[in-house]
Amino acid sequence: MPLRVRNGGAQFYRPVHFKEDQPVKAKILVVEDEGLVALDLTERLRRFGYEVPAPAGSAEEALARERDTMPDLILMDIRIQGPLDGVDVAQVMRSRRDVPVVFLTAHSDAATLERAKTAGPYGYVLKPFRDRELQIVIDMALNKHRIEINLAKLQQGVVVTRKLSGLLPICASCKKIRNGKDEWEAVEAYIQTHSDAEFTHGICPDCSKKLYSEHFSRVGKSAKASGGE
Repeated sequence: MPLRVRNGGAQFYRPVHFKEDQPVKAKILVVEDEGLVALDLTERLRRFGYEVPAPAGSAEEALARERDTMPDLILMDIRIQGPLDGVDVAQVMRSRRDVPVVFLTAHSDAATLERAKTAGPYGYVLKPFRDRELQIVIDMALNKHRIEINLAKLQQGVVVTRKLSGLLPICASCKKIRNGKDEWEAVEAYIQTHSDAEFTHGICPDCSKKLYSEHFSRVGKSAKASGGE
């Protein structure tokens, strides 16, 4: 649909073209044991544009579905039926991999929310759901998780940089480096262990002359002989 743009008081329409390689929408798994509520929530999320696999209605089903579908976010009812409630299931899921969980609950009492905190949730949505509130909480949770991932990558880069800075004990003879375990290892092995660098192998000009001195000598004599003729 054309986009109306104001320009100096006048209005004109500029078509908006979407690239075919737009980012794929996030995948969200719904864990809710009330069938009608789960169906309603699934339809809403799909209408928002998210990818939503079939909802899970129990702890066992939720754990299996999360493992099989690898969602980007989980909407988890706190009070699902069974020996494990939503808080228990969320704790198990987050112990297996870093996946954000948003809790669904009709109970906003302090005791329920306090226990839910132990699972490290990324937000809460109170029943009955409101579309705007649901979208905001999901977007904030996904953005927070993306920021945390990027921050972790940056911190890892800082750690790598620090590992390769400062004084490195290196053997004056064999050129091996002493690592943190007081072991001596080759320079290549040390750098590959402490950074993301990779190596390609070649021979520098000085080493080429040393290794292939006879060859270079013959080439030089041949060149002189040719010049003499």
